[in-house]
This record gives sequence, C-alpha cells and structure tokens, in this order.
Amino acid sequence: MSTDFDRIYLNQSKFGGRFRIADSGLGWKPATSGGSAAAAQLRQPFLLPATELSAIQWSRGARGYELKINTKNQGVLQLDGFTPEDFNLVKGDFHRRFNIQLEHKEHSLRGWNWGKTDLARNELVFALNGKPTFEIPYSRINNTNLTAKNEVGIEFNLQDENYQPAGDELVEMRFYIPGVIADNETDGSIPAAAEGDSQTPTEKTVAESFYEELRERADIGETAGDVIVSFQDIFFATPRGRYDVDIYKDTIRLRGKTYEYKLQYRQIQRIVSLPKADDIHHLLVLAIDPPLRQGQTSYPFLVLQFQNEEETEVQLNIDDDEYEAHYKDKLKKHYDAKTHIVISHVLKGLTDRRVIIPGEYKSKYEQCAVSCSYKANEGYLYPLDNAFFFLTKPTLYIPFSDVSSVNISRAGQTSTSARTFDLEVVLRMNRGSTTFGNISKEEQQLLEQFLKSKGLRVKNEEKEAQERLQTALGSDSDEDGDINMGSAGEDDESVDEDFHVSSGGEDDDVAEEFNSDASMSDDGDDAELSGDGSNRPSKKPKTE
Repeated sequence: MSTDFDRIYLNQSKFGGRFRIADSGLGWKPATSGGSAAAAQLRQPFLLPATELSAIQWSRGARGYELKINTKNQGVLQLDGFTPEDFNLVKGDFHRRFNIQLEHKEHSLRGWNWGKTDLARNELVFALNGKPTFEIPYSRINNTNLTAKNEVGIEFNLQDENYQPAGDELVEMRFYIPGVIADNETDGSIPAAAEGDSQTPTEKTVAESFYEELRERADIGETAGDVIVSFQDIFFATPRGRYDVDIYKDTIRLRGKTYEYKLQYRQIQRIVSLPKADDIHHLLVLAIDPPLRQGQTSYPFLVLQFQNEEETEVQLNIDDDEYEAHYKDKLKKHYDAKTHIVISHVLKGLTDRRVIIPGEYKSKYEQCAVSCSYKANEGYLYPLDNAFFFLTKPTLYIPFSDVSSVNISRAGQTSTSARTFDLEVVLRMNRGSTTFGNISKEEQQLLEQFLKSKGLRVKNEEKEAQERLQTALGSDSDEDGDINMGSAGEDDESVDEDFHVSSGGEDDDVAEEFNSDASMSDDGDDAELSGDGSNRPSKKPKTE
C-alpha cells in the first residue's frame, strides 16, 4: 500500500501535485485543474524507480519543508510543501521500503557570503561552518567561465522547457576564489633538467582548479566524439574575438581564449547571410533569444565574418545509419564550398530555420546596403524584403510589420549644401523611432522607391514643405494677379506735358557735345522762346 501527500511541488514548479511513495519507487502527478492546455502538456507525471535512490535529505524549504532526493543517474530532485508532521511518516516509509535513512539537514541563515564550496555528486554546495547555505544542482548549470584570474562565473540554464519555477530566476552567479596551488597534472615523461638549470614547479590559481573540476562534474558540453562538425578560428565581430565553433546535435559551443558560450538550437530565431559592402567580407548573423550573456552585457545577435573567397572542406561526424534516418534531407555528408555557405547550410539543417539573404534592393553602386550612422556608430543599413537590418555595432533588426512610417529629412532641393539625408523609422504602437543618418543623397530616390514598393508610408519632409510653399505662392498669384510694382507697373502712363523729347534722340546730344563739326545757330534765343523743341540751339564749341 502506498503513502500519498497532496500539494507537493516538484523542483520548485508553479503547479502542485500528489506525491506517492510505493514499494516500486516514487511518483509525482500534477494537479489536473486549472491552467492552459500548453501548460498541462509540460506537467507530465514523474516516476522514479527504487533502484535510482541514493540519499534522502529533509530540510526547510520555500513552501514549508523540502525532501531532497539524490539519485544515481538522474541528478537531484526537490519535493517541496511538506509539513513538520510529515517527517516521521516519510522517515518510516523510506526506512521500511528502501532501507534508506532520512537525514535531517539544517541550513545556515547567518547571511554570510564567504564560505566553502563542495562539489558533491549531483550538486554544488556552498556551506558555512559545516551547514549548507545554498545548493546548485548541476542540471541547472548551463555554462561556466573563468572570468578573471580569481573569479569563476556560472550561467544557469533558462531553456529547460520542463523547468518552470514560480517567480524570478537567477541568471548568473560569480565566485571569487583567491589563492594559488601547485599544478600536479604532470606525467613522468618530463626530461631531466640540464646541469645548472633551475626547474620551478608550475602553479595555477585555485579558481582555475575549481573551474576545471566544475566543468567535469557538471558535464558541461559534450565530448569531442559527439561533435558533428567543428570550425576552427572563426572571427566574430560580436562578441568580438576568434572562437572555435563546435556543432553538436542539440547545441553549439563557442570556445575562445577567455570565454566560452553554449548555445541551444532553439535559441536561434533567424539566420541572416549578408555580403559586406566592402566586397571583401561576408557576414553571417544569428539572432538569439534569449540572448547570450557575459556579466552585464547581453548579445542578442552573433555576427560572424568571413573572407569572400575563403573555402573549407569538412566531413560530418555522423554514422551512415543515423544520417539516413535523421539528416539525409537536411545536410550533406561532405562539404567543399565557401566557409560561410557551409556553416549557414549546416545551421539551417539543424535548426530548421531558413537563411535570409538580400532581396530586390540595389543601391546606386549595385550593393545591397547603404553606408549610414546610428547615433555615433558608423555602419551599413540593409533594406531587406521584409525588414531593416543595421550592422555591425549595434546590430538592429526592424521588421516592416513593426514600421508605422518612414520620414526622409534634409533631402530637399532648397538645401543645396546638404549632401546627405536622414531616414527616420517610426514604429507602431508609439514605440518610438530609430534614425539612420548621413546617408548619401544619391541613394535617396532608389531607397524611397524601394520602400514605397513594399507598402511603407514614406514622407519627404523637405519636399512636402517646398510643395506647400509653392502652393501658397501660386494661390497668391491667382488672387492678386501680378505683383504690384507701384507707378512703374501701370499700363496707362500719364503724359508729362512739360517734357519734350528731341527728334534727334540721345545721339544728337552726344554729337552736339563731343563733335567739333557740329553746326552752330544764331537763332537760339528765338527757338527757345517759341517753345519748339525741334529747333533747339546747339551749344557753342569751347575756345582755347
């Protein structure tokens, strides 16, 4: 006959259930009421055979008292929600059914952050004065890095679909471990030192020793035999550095000189293959969600850079039977092509994500990108068929479905001194805008036509202002006619009766003044008195 307990939570889950102790082993079944259908699928019953039991501990937990079960091959299990009265019943059942003694553990509550670490069978224990302060199951550790000479960082697994804790989750923890120890990892094949030479023993930090032991205990990463394909010394623009890329069946491991990253395939949301505008390099961008983390820095995009003409030849490390069963329609057994094509094809086959490449847009110089700047960063804007992509730092991805309108400014004909324009991308739902500046004015017409062909609302602020000005001037001309120029603009000129023009015009005056042969008249006074302008007296020549 079994013993049942209600409202028990498995591995700090959100949902309670029924826990059962039987002669054949342990079982836990989630509550069936409440929750969505998708959540119900994740709440599957859990069974543990009696042969897997190793050690049992009883201690205080988040929801009362906790039963921690160390198994032989399935890590550590946590069952929370027991009452103090359940202790004797649980202790008697485990002793009677499985001949296992229930150990009572008390945690240290002094709040110190300095203590000793113990790498146990299934978990890392941080203890103070012999009492555990906290424990970290190895199954929750996704990656570890030697972040400094005396510092080890631990990243926790956030991609486990069967692990749904209530409340917030811890993302990363760092341990400061001082001290130096002698490195005894030497074999007896070291040759003897020559006479007069001094041989000093090699040393390494305690942090480095702890890091190596934790990697081994937590079984972080697969072994070399499990690697499907490996690419050496690949340059990453983000995070910057050179990494060895090991591709496994479910994960990708990036191994650098300082840091290592572990990437799950389900984290890869997009694969984008883009030629760089310098016509020398090719970029491969991986959009990651949730992003990789290194301390306070997160990397939502991984940017790999290759030489255009760089080629590679690799053979996949997959058995023929397994290849025919799982990878025949996704991968090739042998590759001999450009490196960026090989990596993109392998990732496409393993992640089931299509590779996004440039579309119809071509710049004036027959490139798929235009040079621009985002804030203080210089880069290239790629107008793809369904999104904007800005590279390289920071990397921005803006789908056209999120764009409300596109504004072009500083591009009008009136600003003759401006040779560039700004492209402002306004997002929907009042989520702000992103401005790409210093784009060559030569690219404006082609870019504007492409965006309009994709159904985007494009506004040219300078052009609209100029059209409004011309419209305003045109309406004034229609209402008022020609511009009023005063008396000079009148059609009917008034006649000045006191002004008489000579028949000879201006040439006669010039001739009279400067021509020495001009005729002289003695009738000047009579002509002047008579008022006849045609007989004006000529001027007398100058005499010396």
